[in-house]
Amino acid sequence: MKIVAADTGGALLDDAYQPVGLIATVAVLVRKPYKTAEENIVKFSDPFSYDLSGRQAIRDEVLLAIELAKKARPDVIHLDSTLGGIELRKLDEPTVDALPISDRGKEVWKELSKELQPLAKRFWEETGVEILAIGKDSVPVRIAEIYAGIYSAKWALEYARENGPVKVGLPRYMRVEIGAGWIKGESLDPREGGLYGEIQVETDDVKWELYPNPVARRFMVLEVRPKI
Repeated sequence: MKIVAADTGGALLDDAYQPVGLIATVAVLVRKPYKTAEENIVKFSDPFSYDLSGRQAIRDEVLLAIELAKKARPDVIHLDSTLGGIELRKLDEPTVDALPISDRGKEVWKELSKELQPLAKRFWEETGVEILAIGKDSVPVRIAEIYAGIYSAKWALEYARENGPVKVGLPRYMRVEIGAGWIKGESLDPREGGLYGEIQVETDDVKWELYPNPVARRFMVLEVRPKI
């Protein structure tokens, strides 16, 4: 089975290690043995002016997943939204009202569904590919999350070169390693079977440090600064 999945991750952190805004949305194409991505595309956001309500992340994920799916022709698309695996094309207002989620979550999805539900329905009519709101149960979504962390590290390297020291919070249970011309990310959860990702990137002129977030257990901080 070929699966396209999308997720948003990596956060710019302030001096108190609190998130300012999210950095990268990534769509990935995954197939057996489901350990890493065969293809990936990324959309960088401006973390200094980011909507942390969830609206921006969900919209970006749907649009980026469809963009990759048009090229990759998967069997299904997985979204990082835990709504019981419901098809996005069926997510009208009465269905949203019936979901076992918070009132705030319902408000967000009612607003988003006005745009995304017709989009998903049209995509399904054209391709037969369902877009499922399956959430963290999906291994491909987790792989997309790892790649979002890797691309957030890339953003941090580029930011540090131009603007000075920066701290980025990685997605949960993952680490990154930066080498000569590459960044690799991998899951720290032994139950996930060694999920990983890697990208090629310019890594000169910066130094980096990885350590646990002191105020958010299970999350690592990547701190990057220019070499002096």
